[in-house]
Amino acid sequence: MKNQTNSFRKLFLAILVTLFSTGIFAQSQPYVILISFDAFRWDYSNRNITPNIESFAENGVKAQSLKPVFPSKTFPNHISIITGMYPEHHGIIFNDFYNTFTGSHFRLSDSVEVRDSRWYKGEAFWETAKHQGIITASYFWPGSDINMDYRRPNYYYHYSHNTPYKQRVKGVINWLKLPYNKRPHFITLYFELTDDIGHHHGPNSLQIDTAISSLDSTFGSLINSLRDIQMIDSVNIILVSDHGMTNVSGDRVINIEKMLNGYDVEYSNYGPAMMIQPKENEIEEIYSILQSNENHYKVYMKEEIPSYYHFSQNPFIYKILVVADLGWSAILNRDLKWYKPGSTGGNHGYDNNTLDMHGTFIASGPLFKKHYKTGTINCIDIYPLLCKIFNVYPNANIDGRLDRIKFILKGN
Repeated sequence: MKNQTNSFRKLFLAILVTLFSTGIFAQSQPYVILISFDAFRWDYSNRNITPNIESFAENGVKAQSLKPVFPSKTFPNHISIITGMYPEHHGIIFNDFYNTFTGSHFRLSDSVEVRDSRWYKGEAFWETAKHQGIITASYFWPGSDINMDYRRPNYYYHYSHNTPYKQRVKGVINWLKLPYNKRPHFITLYFELTDDIGHHHGPNSLQIDTAISSLDSTFGSLINSLRDIQMIDSVNIILVSDHGMTNVSGDRVINIEKMLNGYDVEYSNYGPAMMIQPKENEIEEIYSILQSNENHYKVYMKEEIPSYYHFSQNPFIYKILVVADLGWSAILNRDLKWYKPGSTGGNHGYDNNTLDMHGTFIASGPLFKKHYKTGTINCIDIYPLLCKIFNVYPNANIDGRLDRIKFILKGN
């Protein structure tokens, strides 16, 4: 009887090996490409210059907008999308901030710090999926190239701003052409063009329209490439943006440093939002000065930051937060060179409830409803949606909720 049991076990293991090697199990997993167009505002696809995106939306689900988290900045929101957590919980509270205990400085220009896994407290979806047997890949996404192997996707590239967009698309297609047992089923793809151009020229410029049209062409080339490899009917695509963009000018500034002249305080960030760390015995005094001069901005003590910002439960958040009105900029003396009278451009990072800060959400593929339009979707709900799609257990500490988004899937 024992020999018979061993024979059955060996036969069972041999069958499993055959199934994995031939890709039968892999074929049962869905394919998802999560694409980010940085700062692609919610209304950019409504300008009649994006035929590929409009056709894609018509065959799937289009939300009125994608609501970012506060602050409506690039890294906080990309990490919130991929972890389902608010910045106060996943740890990336701004594009630029300090560890108040060690003095370490997280900033996008420092690739060593940006890749230091100690900053990232949330579990990215590629981690969740990878732990549960799903092969993942990333052709750029904030946090995808951190310095711990088991926390990265199976395939990834270190971010390079100058990587041609055709090369990024080709890289994704090459991954999908791999043998079944090596092929990723979850892939991220990132493009920064509308953020770059939006900052320099503003969201209503001719230059941003050109950038929007260019991204639409890139998206079209991806669709055509999927059709060429006969996977267009197999792949689910989720197109998102991390935030929107609004017009700013050098004529709408609030010089916080001038207002607090003579006080020894630490500042972090400028523009849409600013954190201020006074000496312990001057917190109330400085808060009172800022409150008495409150004009085109709101000032909050850390413990009084409105709950809808979800931005108080993190040790790296300073004692005082200033949030500028939409289109206004809280600055320091050194920032005057960027905000000269008459100068114009675009920015983001403001109150995430303002529509100008909202991004794009469009999804299409075999798992999504067809010809379906819905209202605003929360970016933190994308992580639980991905877990539902792949039938994997989500991280227990997420803030996102599946019940707010699952209705966009077929059968819900």
